[in-house]
Amino acid sequence: MLTVATGNKAVAAAVKAAKPAVVAAYPITPQTEIVEQIAEYVTAGEMDARYIPVESEHSAMTACIGASITGVRSFTATSSHGLLYMHEMLHWAAGARLPIVMANVNRALGPGWNVWAEHTDAFSQRDTGWIQLFVSTVQEAYDTTLMAFRIAENTGILLPVMVNLDGFVLSHIMQSLETVEIGDYIPPMVLPHRIDTGNPAGYGTLTGPGDHFKFRWEIEKAMRNSPAVIADAEEEFAMRFGRKYGPVDEYLCDDADVLIVSMGTLGKEAEVAVDNLRKEGIKAGSLRIRWFRPFPELDISDRDLVVLDRGYSFGFGGVLTDSIKSRYRDSSLFSVVAGLGGQEVTYDDIAEFVRNRRMGEEYWFGVDA
Repeated sequence: MLTVATGNKAVAAAVKAAKPAVVAAYPITPQTEIVEQIAEYVTAGEMDARYIPVESEHSAMTACIGASITGVRSFTATSSHGLLYMHEMLHWAAGARLPIVMANVNRALGPGWNVWAEHTDAFSQRDTGWIQLFVSTVQEAYDTTLMAFRIAENTGILLPVMVNLDGFVLSHIMQSLETVEIGDYIPPMVLPHRIDTGNPAGYGTLTGPGDHFKFRWEIEKAMRNSPAVIADAEEEFAMRFGRKYGPVDEYLCDDADVLIVSMGTLGKEAEVAVDNLRKEGIKAGSLRIRWFRPFPELDISDRDLVVLDRGYSFGFGGVLTDSIKSRYRDSSLFSVVAGLGGQEVTYDDIAEFVRNRRMGEEYWFGVDA
């Protein structure tokens, strides 16, 4: 069905289609619309789920953990400081191998208090063992949320998945949305180690030095296996519903001399910048990273890279830039720190970054340093 929706309502519609048994919710701007819409679905009888309003984001993730360990599908959503409040339980969810799906509406961290888009909230959780994907349109938010359940619940993975969408510039923007009848695209959830009252068992929660690292390795193995599972989910989605996705979204990259590398909604601004630069004779392309964990394989050899960083590791560098440097040490990079706290970055600005690129340097947009 073709309609018009915000990014938040697209996520809620996808959750409704996925039919989780439990949704745990605590409001926070700019995520609140997701759980409000789900609450309306449940109240209206359009969604058969246990909706649990909790007292904090920490409790929201704890409730999802409690539900998931019994073998039922669970979902929550958050933003910014709410995600940070969950931090302890994010480790628990991944460590217990629970396929929880969460939407994180990216928002800056305080102080100063700011409710606009930035990727620092998600980046701060990059080592928790969660698969992380970033989206750039309302349709992609819907489609990726559906795929997230299938990916997380694959018995070869069993890791939680975080779907990230930029606050306000995507969460609250209205775009066209085509919803689908998912049929059996998401199979019933099977959790081999679920708590089953019909088959009581003891669960040991203490792991000593001789075993703990083995559990960490199992998480890493699942993460290494996930590209194939994600690709399968995307291919099946394309076959059934006609929309194709991958670890990156390429725009005019094949013959490009310079690639604009970005995540989230800046990737769409970059495409317009590419069109304008091409008219000037500059062979530019846009490479938007969709998977942040696992980090994708990139075809970036022999090209200049202008990397747009909407998150920063103080004392070290732009998070996306440094992720690329760690994998591709010979890359020629110009790091642009732009868009923090919702700072406006237009396609004209991005085109100017390309025209005036200084390879091997870092530039903070809007700052005289």
